Amino acid sequence: MSAQQLSDLIRFARHNSPYYRDLYASLPAHVDRLADLPVVDQQDFWAANALHDSRVLTGPLSEATVYKTGGTTGSPKFSVYTRDEWRTFVTAFGEGLVDTGLRPGHRVGDLFYAGELYASFLFVLDSLAHAPVDNVRLPIGGGAPLESTIPALRDLGAQVLTGTTTTLCRLAEEVVSSGVRLGSVELLLFGGEALFDDQRRLLAAAFPGAEVRSVGYASVDAGLLGRPVPGPDARVHRAFTPYAVVEILDDSTGEPITEPGRPGRVVVTSLFRRLMPIIRYPAGDRAEWTGTGPGHFRILGRAEEGVRVGPVSLYTQDAQDAVAAADTEGRVVGMQLVVRRWDGRDGLVLRLATAPGEDGREALAEAVVTELETVRPLYPDSVRAGFVHPLSVEWARHRDLAVNPRSGKLVRVLDERPTA
Repeated sequence: MSAQQLSDLIRFARHNSPYYRDLYASLPAHVDRLADLPVVDQQDFWAANALHDSRVLTGPLSEATVYKTGGTTGSPKFSVYTRDEWRTFVTAFGEGLVDTGLRPGHRVGDLFYAGELYASFLFVLDSLAHAPVDNVRLPIGGGAPLESTIPALRDLGAQVLTGTTTTLCRLAEEVVSSGVRLGSVELLLFGGEALFDDQRRLLAAAFPGAEVRSVGYASVDAGLLGRPVPGPDARVHRAFTPYAVVEILDDSTGEPITEPGRPGRVVVTSLFRRLMPIIRYPAGDRAEWTGTGPGHFRILGRAEEGVRVGPVSLYTQDAQDAVAAADTEGRVVGMQLVVRRWDGRDGLVLRLATAPGEDGREALAEAVVTELETVRPLYPDSVRAGFVHPLSVEWARHRDLAVNPRSGKLVRVLDERPTA
């Protein structure tokens, strides 16, 4: 990235976007360093970016595609791309697909979700079409019933499957339980959500000869974030230079982190989007530089993926770690945190998915609860104080875990507490 390229983007945004003009009002007339700019505030950004009379856009909405996004705020918002911006987006992402192991002639089943202004299905399909290696695209979609998806994958000889982690796991569970073999599958590309060890075990049981890798790191609101880095750790990506700049900022000071191994929040600047500028925009994730190569970073999870139960703050990673430590035989294939409220107190339920007919669930449930209370002692302390109900475990099949009906992603935290 040249300073001129960045300074031109900043100048363009200040001149044409009322939102960025106000955001940069106190800055000098000429700025060419990202560190001199404020980080975008999510709430202010989306409040200004209404579909009608947007103060973020730099021009009229006369030529663009509109996509719906939850952003990092939970409620759907709208993100727009001109045809040239979209072409750049999918071409750059398509180039990154070669790092996943995509080979010439691969038959790829696209199992992401389509419709309702959702981008992932079209994005992956277009990225495959713009990839630098020939491939055969199978646009099946994540919303298709498994009863038709499995025969289609088998009959068409699909070698690569790409979809959300949850979609791939639900397919895997059905493959295992039905006894059907999809022996041609050699590559599983997940995206949109993290992949945990319990899910890897399920995928390995269904597709024993398949490699499991990240399809890449991007979002419809933040744009390009990271292309996969070949290797054993699917969380490692590298910045999409020269299309985007990724920063990792200190949680307390907001200063850019440069040394490896120090976690912070991910902020991105897109250098090709001008209709809806993305400049120092929080991606909603935490990451750390790896030091293994230029621009290489490891994704550490969502910045605020957790829940508050009474006075206790608990992160999904805490629960994942507790399950991993207690489940020494690898029986758990999925997990959800469910928060409920009854008798005037909050309570946390760990919904754990296993294969049908598993024995020894009671002992495993006790081990998981013990492990989680060990790493989060404030929870049992709060139980003894009468602030919250004791931790409990609820058993389920993977297909019973709640998902977002639009994206197909697993809902990591279900808050079932009544609200006024």
